[in-house]
Amino acid sequence: MDLDRADPTPEPTHEAPALPVPLPAGLPPANEILIERLEGYARAARGAFADNTVRAFAADSRIFAAWCRENDRTMLPATPETIAAFIDAQADIKSRATVERYRSSIAALHRAAGLHNPCADEIVRLAIKRMNRTKGRRQKQAEPLNRTSIDRMLAAKTTERLHRRVAEGEQGAPLIALRNTALVAVAYDTLLRRSELVSLEIGDLERGADGSGTILVRRSKADQEGEGAIKYLAPDTMAHVEAWLTAAGLESGPLFRPLTKGGKVGASALGDRDVARVFRNLAAAAGLKLTRLPSGHSTRVGATQDMFAAGFELLEVMQAGSWKTPAMPARYGERLRAQRGAARKLATLQNRA
Repeated sequence: MDLDRADPTPEPTHEAPALPVPLPAGLPPANEILIERLEGYARAARGAFADNTVRAFAADSRIFAAWCRENDRTMLPATPETIAAFIDAQADIKSRATVERYRSSIAALHRAAGLHNPCADEIVRLAIKRMNRTKGRRQKQAEPLNRTSIDRMLAAKTTERLHRRVAEGEQGAPLIALRNTALVAVAYDTLLRRSELVSLEIGDLERGADGSGTILVRRSKADQEGEGAIKYLAPDTMAHVEAWLTAAGLESGPLFRPLTKGGKVGASALGDRDVARVFRNLAAAAGLKLTRLPSGHSTRVGATQDMFAAGFELLEVMQAGSWKTPAMPARYGERLRAQRGAARKLATLQNRA
């Protein structure tokens, strides 16, 4: 039993995704035709989407199906009025981003069944506008883990002692500490999302002559077709990675893996949900005073802010974080820009800052 993974993510499957809609048996012929279309789409779409996308689509479809049953509504095909009512109901209990994802999944479900997309109707757009006016469009930003916090989490003195124990061949060196410090160090250097971090492979690591390294990210949220991107790893980060790999005896396969209570290294990759838990545990151990608990994107936000603070241009930051548009990195750095903007300069000229 894997005791290191508190909230495991299902392992990816190479089989065609199952029908993601829990429609009851004994349906009228018209609905049986829709089921055939959905099953055909599932077969045709095999391998075309990321596993997380398939899981989210299935979960969203089940939620919509359950709501329709409880409210005596038809889910497929759904009318714009049904979807608007669903959005109104979910907006009371779910985040704006979650409800937007529900709408996207419902639209995809209708397209898969060869039906008109009811989500494009004005009634549905008005329901979304109603939600946005109530909740606001601004999403909460992940708690940033900047370099000062990262250094405290890495606990330099403790880390050096762990590396020395590994180099001296000591048996039973605390693997979980080595893995966790390697994980947070790589996360900060690469600005990777949690799903991208856990997908890294040992075989894609390459060490440079100066002790630094690079690693190939084969696929990302912004690169679903697998063009790949090379990310830089600083010498101190490579030291953390090599200490973890040496102690774990790993030479190939997933870079970051779960551990059992007895210290046995798993063969599969660490679950993406475990990334935030690792960050939180390290932050707590370091005694960080944070506004919110870290999330799996906290290092991505923190590194972005550090780049802006160092004077890097937006295009440089976009390249480092593999962003296709400037909206998100600009959002991460907006408080820093406010501190350096015209209002701050005016206050300084007026001897008020």
